[in-house]
Amino acid sequence: NVSRTVDMDDRSLRAIIVGDGPKSNGILASDSFVITAASEIMAIMALSKGYEDLKERLGNIIIGYTADNRPVFARDIKANGAMAALLSDALKPNIVQSVENVPAIIHTGPFGNIAHGTSSILGDYAALNMFDYTVTEAGFGSDLGFEKFMDIVTREAKLPVDAVVIVATIRAMKHHGGAKNIDEENVPALKTGIENLFAHIKNIENFGIEPVVALNIHPVDTDKEIKATTEILDTKEIKYAVSNVYSRGGEGGIQLAEKMLESIRENKITYAYDINDPIRVKIEKIARKVYGARDIEFSKEALMDIKRAENNGFGKFYVCMAKTQSSISDNPSLLNVPENFKVKVNSIVINGGSGFIIPILGNIMTMPGLPRHPAAEKIDIDSKGNITGLS
Repeated sequence: NVSRTVDMDDRSLRAIIVGDGPKSNGILASDSFVITAASEIMAIMALSKGYEDLKERLGNIIIGYTADNRPVFARDIKANGAMAALLSDALKPNIVQSVENVPAIIHTGPFGNIAHGTSSILGDYAALNMFDYTVTEAGFGSDLGFEKFMDIVTREAKLPVDAVVIVATIRAMKHHGGAKNIDEENVPALKTGIENLFAHIKNIENFGIEPVVALNIHPVDTDKEIKATTEILDTKEIKYAVSNVYSRGGEGGIQLAEKMLESIRENKITYAYDINDPIRVKIEKIARKVYGARDIEFSKEALMDIKRAENNGFGKFYVCMAKTQSSISDNPSLLNVPENFKVKVNSIVINGGSGFIIPILGNIMTMPGLPRHPAAEKIDIDSKGNITGLS
């Protein structure tokens, strides 16, 4: 049940055969690898609130099933104590210094598309105890990291959310508006693609919070594009700030910081689902409320997985969707704000240690592959040992 883990992209490891050769090589079996950010232990690290919690969660990892479909846990083979000991230092959040001498807490890294997409609860606790304001990132959009932060992390950590910032770029809006080259000026595409931003704003408002939009300016953005965007946001009476952090560092984010401070208030969170809902209902609520799906299709395998989960007492687990980050839907080719689409649930992964069910939607992969032209092609070294192409 537990996949092997490696911290590199390698599509050939998505499905492998192990144990080939003599008996001393182990049992011949099908196996797979996931990237470290998608591993259950990464999620456990991010959700653990101390050593005892870590050890208990590690013990709850499901390593297989008996002949009568009952789970076998890591604690049954007495593995959780040793795992916790190996992770004892890794559980401690790291404080690092930014290029502008600002302290930052860096700890854990589950991906937002194939895991829950936020830094650790212990990191959040540390920051809240050390600093006047704590800003944490949730990976990708409101349909992924934000939804999971609200529905999983705030419940698990009992964290209030006083403000939300959406980081939006003109290039992304042009992409969703159908632009072929997002580095070229294209106001019509921008005006079409801004509907995608409105969908994310609506998602956040549905959780009970009014967001602030950070219009993150890129050097290729033109004055016409910036003006068109701000005029639309003004007309819609959407709170926003122009952010020039990309080119000017912290100085370029003062307007955003001020706007965010103005928006801070106590918010009553409206969750996407009730924790006591059946697993299928939780999945359907996220798909309809957050993605805007017309219908949800469950494969036979997924329905069997759900039945197994509920029969073994995992019905009150959180739901952590694994889907594409390229669309609000489960289909990466459906840009902007898709309508009348069906979400397809192919299978369900039960993470006993992290305490959530992972529905696998569409063609999402938990082991990425390198693109046609990976960044490695641009990296080089000269005769003096100077390395280029890292940025």
